Amino acid sequence: MEEKSRSSFGGSIGFVLAAAGSAVGLGNIWRFPYLAARDGGGLFLVIYLILAVTFGFTLLTSEVAIGRKTKQSPLTAYKKLNEKFGFVGFLACVIPFMIMPYYSVIGGWVVKYLIAFMTGHGKEAAEDGYFTGFITHQTEPIVMMLIFLFACAIIIYMGVDKGIEKSSRIIMPILLLLVIGIAIFSLTIKHTNESGQIVTGLDGMKVYVVPSLEGVGLKEFFFVVTDALGQLFFSLSIAMGIMIAYGSYVPDDANLVKSINQIEIFDTAVAFLAGVMIIPAVYVFNGTEGMTKGPSLMFVSLPKIFAAMGKAGDIIGTLFFAMVLFAAVTSGMSVLEAVVSSFIDKFGMSRRRATIIETVAALIIGVIVCLGYNVLYFEIKLPNGSTAQILDILDYISNFVLMPIVAIATCILVGWVLKPKSVIEESTKNGEKFGRKGLYIVMIKYIAPVLLVILFMISVGII
Repeated sequence: MEEKSRSSFGGSIGFVLAAAGSAVGLGNIWRFPYLAARDGGGLFLVIYLILAVTFGFTLLTSEVAIGRKTKQSPLTAYKKLNEKFGFVGFLACVIPFMIMPYYSVIGGWVVKYLIAFMTGHGKEAAEDGYFTGFITHQTEPIVMMLIFLFACAIIIYMGVDKGIEKSSRIIMPILLLLVIGIAIFSLTIKHTNESGQIVTGLDGMKVYVVPSLEGVGLKEFFFVVTDALGQLFFSLSIAMGIMIAYGSYVPDDANLVKSINQIEIFDTAVAFLAGVMIIPAVYVFNGTEGMTKGPSLMFVSLPKIFAAMGKAGDIIGTLFFAMVLFAAVTSGMSVLEAVVSSFIDKFGMSRRRATIIETVAALIIGVIVCLGYNVLYFEIKLPNGSTAQILDILDYISNFVLMPIVAIATCILVGWVLKPKSVIEESTKNGEKFGRKGLYIVMIKYIAPVLLVILFMISVGII
């Protein structure tokens, strides 16, 4: 049955929890702590916080306002605002279409490790070669990917209010409790290292929150800024169509400014707590050298730490990977919704048909991604210098090439074509106060585009 009218969130709380759930994903949990540990701890935190309330606020507000103003998904919203910017909507739809398959593969990895710890096989999961042995297997990663993808698809199939909003109201409070609980536990850990020195979680906390300027010149400081800027894309789910889709479901009488402020606070708090969960624990057992990027941190370093905790390790590991799975599902379903809503608005499909088509497409590409670690394995050098397989190529194109382009185009559209007042008026249509009006205008017109161009040039290897 075709949808007769556009679905909507039941209220501001549902929107905030869904948007925060989208923002709180794998990028927060493994990328944020890694960057913080690498980029001077507290120095990265301070810069990230400043950028979150300026740059992040600007793009988040713009995208949510575009969604509510047009009542359209990313594929059709830009064209409705200006015919010449229709290509931006296409790119904003391509991004989540590319992300969903490999995100489902990584989500499958999380499912695998959760099952391992739940069934008391945490020590096996911590052994050298366990992760590599799993991802190079031809069938098991595909099965795990299927479980994760179908979990996201079922939620999206159920719709905005009964699926996205209802699941977010259940999952997000549990997720927050798990994050806080594990973070507190991480601070209580003690370990005697090889030199006989007792290292505590609080020692690791100091490394995390105290700014370190050692070896930081102008060039190094610049790269910390670009790292924090890049992290904001992951943390706030901006420039990938998600917030436009979610914004289109926000009722006209909702307080948009207040909701965006709440999303900022929620996301920044969870990103910070992700660091509290991980950095002190890793520091206690492995020092700062134990902080590695991406999958190596979550699927290699942390299982070894859980194993070193003894009997408590399986329990903590189970809780940790349950929390990671919740975060991955809330993000995964938002990525899926960005594409599904685009199909609904562009082609007049029913939600059922759009969900099935996108799920099948994600499944096919996801299988190819899984096989990229065995029968389809190859290596290629990317412009940013990293060595990549199929998953890495999809990630690079979507996150480091297309997302900056979409964000730059959004700044041009809102800052110079429609003018900032179009977003400000949409955000204050019910008489709300736009607290950072001057900042927003300066950011959307001048500062954000410049920062984004620099980030893009670094991403493609020009700088």
